Amino acid sequence: MPVLGFGVYQTPPEQTAAAVETALSVGYRHVDTASAYGNEREVGAAIRRSGLDRSEVFVETKVWISDYGYDETLHAFDKSAGKLGLDRIDLLILHQAVPGDFDRTIAAYQALERLLADGRVRAIGVSNFMPGHLRRLLAETGVVPAVNQIEVHPYFRQSELLAFDAEHGIRDQAWSPIGGITFYRAGRTGSTLEDPVIGGIARACGRTPAQVMLRWHIQQERQAIPKSVTPSRIAENFDVFGFELTAGQLASIDALDTGLRGGPAPEAVTREDFWIDVPEP
Repeated sequence: MPVLGFGVYQTPPEQTAAAVETALSVGYRHVDTASAYGNEREVGAAIRRSGLDRSEVFVETKVWISDYGYDETLHAFDKSAGKLGLDRIDLLILHQAVPGDFDRTIAAYQALERLLADGRVRAIGVSNFMPGHLRRLLAETGVVPAVNQIEVHPYFRQSELLAFDAEHGIRDQAWSPIGGITFYRAGRTGSTLEDPVIGGIARACGRTPAQVMLRWHIQQERQAIPKSVTPSRIAENFDVFGFELTAGQLASIDALDTGLRGGPAPEAVTREDFWIDVPEP
């Protein structure tokens, strides 16, 4: 899996193909989508139009909670693969834990294990799983998740979860890696892009705040999936391999953690409140 991926969360379908094509032309080789995003079809079309060999692009998608359950999740793979136009998906993950119906969550993960054993996916994982969810998952299934995709940015580092994942060999993947969720959070006190500490480091490095935050993830061995539909920003977010942050700069960014989550609380996710009808291909 490439260390940097391209995300398409909240990217409208009519803008997705162009954004993905731009990302692939810039140099991204990992695209992260989800059945709940409604743009898997456009991601697949962009990859085919890119001219790149299928083996060069790492494709990740997610099963939404409406499709949890063993048979339901096997069918969810068919729906996503059909929209993407792929026979095999590189990484398939569960989008959320459902604490109030965790037996169904376990059954969904067992379906992922079956898909892995059958060679229909190359790796499996989870998203937004907290230590308690992971302990039960590890106790009741046989394959350690390759990835846990979680909210991580300078204002919300989730240190305990990062430590748990590292202890169990689970790779962390940061959604909202530059703190985009802080930009529109109700009652926010400022965005990471305007933070004076990050801005000072950016000036010292001759880089942008977004580049500094992505470099922070990479040097702490997290995979990050920034998103944008603006070609210049797509290119800017990929240009993070020509510099390094010092230990002091990394520590200064770590110290910005507020402990304030921007996304939904994982313990509050229910099938009733978060139901989405995921259509057939």
